[in-house]
Amino acid sequence: MAALAVVFVFAIAVFAHCSAAMGAAAAVVDPNTSDTRNFTVPSAPSTTAKGPVTYVFGDSMSDVGNNNYFPMSLAKSNYPWYGIDYPGREATGRFTNGKTIGDYMADKFGVPSPPPFLSLSLAGKDVLGGVNFASGGAGILNETGVYFVQYFSFDEQITCFETVKKAMIAKIGKEAAEAAVNAALFQIGLGSNDYINNFLQPFMADGTTYTHDQFIRLLITTLDRQLKRLYGLGARKVVFNGLAPLGCIPSQRVRSTDGKCLGKVNAYAAQFNAAARKLLDGLNAKLPGAQMALADCYSVVMELIDHPEKHGFTTAHTSCCNVDTEVGGLCLPNTRPCRDRSAFVFWDAYHTSDAANKVIADRLWADMMVSAGHGGAASAPPRAGASSPAAAPAPSPSDDY
Repeated sequence: MAALAVVFVFAIAVFAHCSAAMGAAAAVVDPNTSDTRNFTVPSAPSTTAKGPVTYVFGDSMSDVGNNNYFPMSLAKSNYPWYGIDYPGREATGRFTNGKTIGDYMADKFGVPSPPPFLSLSLAGKDVLGGVNFASGGAGILNETGVYFVQYFSFDEQITCFETVKKAMIAKIGKEAAEAAVNAALFQIGLGSNDYINNFLQPFMADGTTYTHDQFIRLLITTLDRQLKRLYGLGARKVVFNGLAPLGCIPSQRVRSTDGKCLGKVNAYAAQFNAAARKLLDGLNAKLPGAQMALADCYSVVMELIDHPEKHGFTTAHTSCCNVDTEVGGLCLPNTRPCRDRSAFVFWDAYHTSDAANKVIADRLWADMMVSAGHGGAASAPPRAGASSPAAAPAPSPSDDY
């Protein structure tokens, strides 16, 4: 649930050159004319341009309502104050006060955000557009999030995608469905819960069973299998969001004696990012046509935390809802949100606010335009994985953890 790896958005920022052959909704790719192997630099977006079809896999930072369909799930946000700044002041199941980063990026492309998988009619045209499989509480490991009772693990999300692909084949045929999937963008934002709601929790077995080095090997081995499974289902263009500085989110700061970031937790995130990048580079070398990249989420989130005033915020160390607790930390109906919600980087103990999400999306859009050659800078696509954890600010040390 604590994922600060921002879903979908970093996929677009890193791969601003996603194949323009894929439209939305009922668009069908012609395998004879579509480039399903290489990203191409798109022309500048227009009011009629359509963004890439995107399949989103992740946790609560990218969940747009899947968990609403689980009657026993403890990872839900379909109640006030969530959604207070969403259009219509509606709590949709997004774990923030308004829009997610993915919502803001979809707005810029002029397309709807991919709908939750559990809202789809698999017999209709729904299956031909983007789909969001993200589920609050999910992690890379199947045991992560078990105390949320009901949710889609990453393995289950991949199974849901397999169901969508079968429905696509039934509707448009195997060849067209395969070409469509090859051309689509796969955005994965997972891993934060494996730390925040697993390894770092004293009541979860993994934290006592494994050293951190062993735990990372478990995560990467599992992720390797999962990415190969997606590749086998047709995924070629994949962006995996690296972990943000998890030691700086409110639920972790309260574990320190001085309210500062937990340097050891940030170091864990940086170590995981380095291992994930190595995995992705290896898969690119082994799997024909694979274009998998690590998005550097560490730097952009740390910038907001270290220098909130540069972006119009006053507070980055605590949450607007004042619910900074190690377990729970959601903005329940009986809490009192801050008066100026736009002044806080964090909405609750885990998730960024609507205002922060907009700032991040604006920055990524600008970076994307520069990368795609529309901003007077680079004209060639960045190589996959160009953003790396090594480029992120060094974790702030703390002796409190």
